[in-house]
Amino acid sequence: MSDDLALSVTTYIDAPPETVWEVMTVRQEEWWCPKPWRAEIVAQEWHAGGRAAQIMHGPNGETMPNEGVFLEVTPGVRFVCTDAFTAGWKPAGPFMVGTWEIAPEGNGTRFTGSARHWTKDAYEQHKSMGFEAGWGVMAQQLKALCEAG
Repeated sequence: MSDDLALSVTTYIDAPPETVWEVMTVRQEEWWCPKPWRAEIVAQEWHAGGRAAQIMHGPNGETMPNEGVFLEVTPGVRFVCTDAFTAGWKPAGPFMVGTWEIAPEGNGTRFTGSARHWTKDAYEQHKSMGFEAGWGVMAQQLKALCEAG
């Protein structure tokens, strides 16, 4: 896996890292996917090896289940998930490793979301699915929630 197979978005959030982290983890369903889609959290076990499962629901009844595990959870800094495994470290068809990370910046917080892919095909598929637009909207939804207080 090389950096040329990574896609990312970043935004400045005018809120302290503690607020951003809380919204990222406690209010995940409110920002996780671009509206009019919505996320349903099935399980979030916030530790390395913990289950990370959600279902994205589309406006026309579409469902897109996502099952994976956390590789890293560093409170107040980042969480990293992959769909290469499901709970109990059962191998699955890998598509990406996702990282959601925050860092203090000035009086606020820098949020960066990134996806690293195993193959050029997976990278191209994710890019053509609208990664930049979709994850960009996700980042703006997170920003709005954090800045609203």
